[in-house]
Amino acid sequence: MQDWNALSDEAFRAAARDFIETHCPAHIRRGEEHVRWEQSQGWYRAMAAHGWLAPGWPVAHGGMGLKQAKHLIYLEEWARAGISRVMEQGVLNVGPVLLAHGTPEQVAHYLPKIISAEHLWCQGFSEPGAGSDLAALRTEARIEGDAFIINGHKIWTSGAVDANHIFVLARTDKSVRKQAGISFILVDMRQPGVTVKPIVTINGDAEFAEVFLDDVRAPVANLVGGLNNGWKVAQSLLGFERVWAGSPHMGRQAMDRLVRVAKLAGRDRDPVTLDRIAQLQIDLADNAEMYERLAQEIRAGHSFGFEVSTLKIVATETYARITELTLEVAGERGGLGGEVPFTDGTPDLLRDYLTARAPMIYGGTVQVHRNILAKRVLGLPS
Repeated sequence: MQDWNALSDEAFRAAARDFIETHCPAHIRRGEEHVRWEQSQGWYRAMAAHGWLAPGWPVAHGGMGLKQAKHLIYLEEWARAGISRVMEQGVLNVGPVLLAHGTPEQVAHYLPKIISAEHLWCQGFSEPGAGSDLAALRTEARIEGDAFIINGHKIWTSGAVDANHIFVLARTDKSVRKQAGISFILVDMRQPGVTVKPIVTINGDAEFAEVFLDDVRAPVANLVGGLNNGWKVAQSLLGFERVWAGSPHMGRQAMDRLVRVAKLAGRDRDPVTLDRIAQLQIDLADNAEMYERLAQEIRAGHSFGFEVSTLKIVATETYARITELTLEVAGERGGLGGEVPFTDGTPDLLRDYLTARAPMIYGGTVQVHRNILAKRVLGLPS
């Protein structure tokens, strides 16, 4: 089997680009955040068949076993190609959680089914009234015999319309402080009592959904990390992949569109427009420099902390500002849905603008991240 870590960074980057060019279909390379399973399953299965699906998993479990430096290159090349996220919760979260906290039986049962796409996962964390303050969740699970009985309501559940499994945070002890009485449970969605209601976003997609759990059953054997230890398990999800939220990749794609639209709209010689584009290019370069500095720390094996919040704020707000200026430069055509009627079939600029609102919310709003920095770095009062 290929030892990817033995390659030089340049050789691994070349291998990744070759794999993408050979196997990734064009409709997956449009720079969209998500695509539905019916559109993405061919690419998912191609990655699995050639061993490129799970970069961070050990080779023994079907992964690539990439060290962090190579993992970053993997992510960078997928972003460079504009590849959409495709039912990533199983690979990104369930697999690593089970490898870190699961039983041997859980690892042996669930990981192969993620690779084969038999199990498609979504994340059952956020609830109405328990988004940024996740520990305020009210979904409850009680034990009856050899099963948990789960009742509750999850929301903003990405991929739930296509998933057949969900990992759920549920309260299993109400007598202790709120973080201490939560458990992490694996749930099969293909049973009575699970209701999925799609939520249509402002850009017209049903990217996520509400999930209602009414007397839903899960074997006690599906508990991960021990009873009432779910908060610790959930926090372990927020590891290396958090860094990617601060990557400049979405901003770079948006900047390419802005420069192209400015030229097509005849604004590429207007000094005011050029000045505003240049300022955003400087901001994007700052974002890239911050990201690269953190990437170097990771490559050196160092840990990271609150700087991830800074990256999240800078990256998402810069990306949003770029899409805002793109609409302004496009003029009246910027407010039209569908492809903008320029001569080269410029992509849907209004969709880009609306899509850029979401990263400032998911993964913790920029306001929450500013509060984190204020309290934990600057020591300001709550």
